[in-house]
Amino acid sequence: MADDGPMASSGDREPDRAPAPGDRNRKPEHATAPEHADRTTGTTGTTSTRDTTSTRDTTGTADDGEPAGNGSSRFGTPGRPLKRSSFLVGFTGAAGVLLAYALYLGVRNAAGILVLVVIALFLAVGLHPAVVRLRSWGLPHGLAVAVVALTVVLLLCGGLFALVPPIVTQSGQFIEQLPSYLEALRRNETVNDLVERYDLMERVQSAANADTVGQALGGVLGGAQLIFGTVFRGLTVLVLTIYFLAYFDRLRDLGYSLVPRSRRERVRLIGDEILTKVGAYMVGALSIAVLAGVSTFVFALIVGLPYPFALAVVVAVTDLIPQIGATLGAVIVSLVGFATDLPIGIACAVFFLIYQQVENYLIYPKIMRRSVSVNEVAALVGALLGVSLLGVVGALIAIPAVAALQLILREVVLPRQESR
Repeated sequence: MADDGPMASSGDREPDRAPAPGDRNRKPEHATAPEHADRTTGTTGTTSTRDTTSTRDTTGTADDGEPAGNGSSRFGTPGRPLKRSSFLVGFTGAAGVLLAYALYLGVRNAAGILVLVVIALFLAVGLHPAVVRLRSWGLPHGLAVAVVALTVVLLLCGGLFALVPPIVTQSGQFIEQLPSYLEALRRNETVNDLVERYDLMERVQSAANADTVGQALGGVLGGAQLIFGTVFRGLTVLVLTIYFLAYFDRLRDLGYSLVPRSRRERVRLIGDEILTKVGAYMVGALSIAVLAGVSTFVFALIVGLPYPFALAVVVAVTDLIPQIGATLGAVIVSLVGFATDLPIGIACAVFFLIYQQVENYLIYPKIMRRSVSVNEVAALVGALLGVSLLGVVGALIAIPAVAALQLILREVVLPRQESR
């Protein structure tokens, strides 16, 4: 008998064998075994709870040490999900509305503190490049933050030292000259006729009662509260800025870690670019403001304006406000010039007219072109919205905010719209 080759085992499938008509609906042996086993217990496709729990101990682990599955643990097996009844849906919606309203009340009540936090964050982002530069020179992180914070404090003290003495001196001079002003008014015949015609003396005497004195006292206390409140807010912003500078890298990494991993790298690149633009804008704006203040100080010394350093500080601070700040500072200094002498006032007006043209068309574009490139219309609209929302602070952060929005639109929104 010829050798037909090795016999096929019972478990090997013959590749050229056609399936029998009854094999199409036949299940493999491993697929039918559980069903057959389940039929002995009276259930189909499920395992017995008694058998499952018998192999696990009271601590929620199986006999082999593995943790218990199917949601069971040492706190027991979770029950079935609650049915979506109309009462449950309505209760959930009402709870959501109450939570949203409580969040709104919290934001509204803490609006003042939130504004201070935004200012401190903005200043920290703007001052962070200085910290990075000092660290590149070999200074430790803490020492670099201390140097930057000390520089800011010295600049603030210098500004206060320049502004407060002139205000106090001029207020004292006005109080000293007030009796002479009143005496001159009393000797004026026209003023006397007006006093007699409209009974101004009687109205002044009737107004000088206890209620008026109480209101005046309240006004004085309100003024003191305003001064102390301003000092407190300034110190709060300074302390928050120092903390944000000290933990800037940690806060940035924490913000990026909240983004899903699949999009974290792109968000990191865009976020770092936004932070770079904000910091570059702050450096450019401070450079332009310092240049305007120095130019005003030199001009005030040449023409003989009173309090040249104080006027230079006013011009530098107002020059930080986009669009209208330079004009505001020029008007203040020109008014002081006209109050001093007419030729000096005319010289101030001419000087600022020429300087603003040089700043707008030569200095500002050259410095800001390297930091941020913002559309003029968008910058104007952003500045107006910032002033209406947050006042001077909103005007200061309007330009970098518009630059950030432009970057997000260019890198995220527009490409997504083009791909659709």
